[in-house]
Amino acid sequence: MRVVLAEDLFLLRDGMVRLLQAYDFEIVAAVDNGPELLRSLLEHRPDVAVVDVRLPPSFTDEGLQAALSARREVPGMPVLVLSQYVEQLYAKELLADGSGGIGYLLKDRVFDPDEFVDSVRRVAAGGTAMDPEVIARLFTSSSASQADPLGRLTSREREVLGIMAEGRSNAAIAERLFISERAVIKHTSNIFTKLDLPPADDSNRRVLAVLAYMKDTL
Repeated sequence: MRVVLAEDLFLLRDGMVRLLQAYDFEIVAAVDNGPELLRSLLEHRPDVAVVDVRLPPSFTDEGLQAALSARREVPGMPVLVLSQYVEQLYAKELLADGSGGIGYLLKDRVFDPDEFVDSVRRVAAGGTAMDPEVIARLFTSSSASQADPLGRLTSREREVLGIMAEGRSNAAIAERLFISERAVIKHTSNIFTKLDLPPADDSNRRVLAVLAYMKDTL
């Protein structure tokens, strides 16, 4: 799997390169600034981009903007964004085009190799990998009314959808909530129905449900 990586701190960038290579990823470019990131994304068109939000020259959101520009040129290019803090604006911009293959993790997650690599793989496969702290912040700020699609969901269904946004499987959701997988399947079916998602491949419907959830709560 081909990866373009962007991180301005040499030690962290080198560490991520070595980690991903150990899991059989091919690093086609590892860059430290926004303009070079955009060039690398358009040149290599990787299977997934792992991008620090803040890159030189201004250390604001060059990484995110370069990734978004590349996704406009190459629709659906999978992007996993890393950030030091939870910024809802970043998540909103990342979700704006309404397609999958997106992730938003806090940088601390990099230090859990299995979790980080699993997130990269989920995003590369077209799924989502949203940091639990991002989800928690969105839950806190959400004001969905009963007139809105998310307002139709029960509190348990919203819990299931929130964990689904992290990219978790039915088995992982069941373990987190101490319920059976059959109960999770029932909840996800109810979520799909209440969000008016037409019959389709379940993995695609999960992504659509997550996008609906995230965009409504931002």
